[in-house]
Amino acid sequence: QVHLVESGGGSVQAGGSLRLSCTASGYTGSRHCMGWFRQAPGKEREGVARIDTGSGSTYYTDSVKGRFTISQDNAKNTMYLQMNSLKPEDAGMYYCVGAAEPRRWPACTMSVLASERSNWGQGTQVTVSS
Repeated sequence: QVHLVESGGGSVQAGGSLRLSCTASGYTGSRHCMGWFRQAPGKEREGVARIDTGSGSTYYTDSVKGRFTISQDNAKNTMYLQMNSLKPEDAGMYYCVGAAEPRRWPACTMSVLASERSNWGQGTQVTVSS
């Protein structure tokens, strides 16, 4: 059974930085599609960034490009989201998501991560004050 545990959320002022971590356990394969979603109160869930841990390819939603960086440390089974120049609109609950095994996806996309088969962490709260 796959478990994803997030950490690193907190409260910062606008312009500040946070680094989120997601440690995965239970995966057996070597290539995974992993990413981050967020949801603010009253808003729809939004895909923020994703990474193909095999190829290293990344994707960012437009609103975070140039400010957020997704990365992985395969030795630690940990994925990170470095968030710089935070804005109040970045606030919300951030969820780590990993595609299910066995791998059935030809390409790592946000749609793959949003599927019902994916694994989700419990979330970590990010608050940004103006």
